[in-house]
Amino acid sequence: MTETQRGSLWMILAMVGFGIEDAFFKAATATGGTTPGLATLQFGLLAMLAYALFARSCGVPIWTSAYLKRGLLIRTGFEIMGRLFFALSLAYTPLSTTSAILQAAPLVVMLGAVMFLGEHIGPRRWAAMAVGFVGVLLIIRPAPATFDSSAVLALLGMIGFAGRDLATRAAPASVHTAQLGVLGFAVVAAAGLVIMAFEGGAPSLPTPQAALLICGTAICGVLGYTAMTLAMRTGDVGVVAPFRYSRLLVALVLAYTLFGERPDSLTLTGAALIVGSGLYALMRSKQNQA
Repeated sequence: MTETQRGSLWMILAMVGFGIEDAFFKAATATGGTTPGLATLQFGLLAMLAYALFARSCGVPIWTSAYLKRGLLIRTGFEIMGRLFFALSLAYTPLSTTSAILQAAPLVVMLGAVMFLGEHIGPRRWAAMAVGFVGVLLIIRPAPATFDSSAVLALLGMIGFAGRDLATRAAPASVHTAQLGVLGFAVVAAAGLVIMAFEGGAPSLPTPQAALLICGTAICGVLGYTAMTLAMRTGDVGVVAPFRYSRLLVALVLAYTLFGERPDSLTLTGAALIVGSGLYALMRSKQNQA
């Protein structure tokens, strides 16, 4: 097996992990056994603990002053935005809709790279971005009669994650993967506290079933994050990266089998446009770098 094939398998494993993570979180909040804020806080604390133990096993300090550098502070702000709205979207929006909109993040990263990093893209990739954004509009349907306001949560979460990915380029190279994991999931916990502040009322302990589901969320989140890191460091990134779109397939299968979701034709068409345009943009990017 080549390094690129191994990287592709790591990416698929990461997307399966993230897809199951999303399903666990949605199931935990859908039962009424916990609130989105408390579930996000529990998820973040458990995953942060796992990465803190990983950092110690690697001999890496859990805290580093690099966390306070401008690049990582910007990254942290966007991650809070992404985690906050993504958690709310998982709780209140169909899993298939949330996952479909999330697939537009690479297109937004590409647009941000042009606007803020001075990168150049050709007319074909501009056209691919336009097609992808049409796909997003088909899903959220901004017309007054058909507008799905809950889908805006997924849209805001996607923008937050795209900003995080863009800001990651400015993160200090000296920061270890385990440290990024600690910081990333500390941000998840912080997002949970923000959500709880707006939920009102005194927080109550989750039911045993909901607590177990969130434990599963944390396990799958850590496994997915680790597999993603291995994927992006193994083989040809231009070949490995497109496999991230397998997350949508995983989400559609889980949404259908676990939650009885039946996405309509407009949602499926929008998802196809987003994925197709993203794959085309990645292909063009690889050709331009060759």
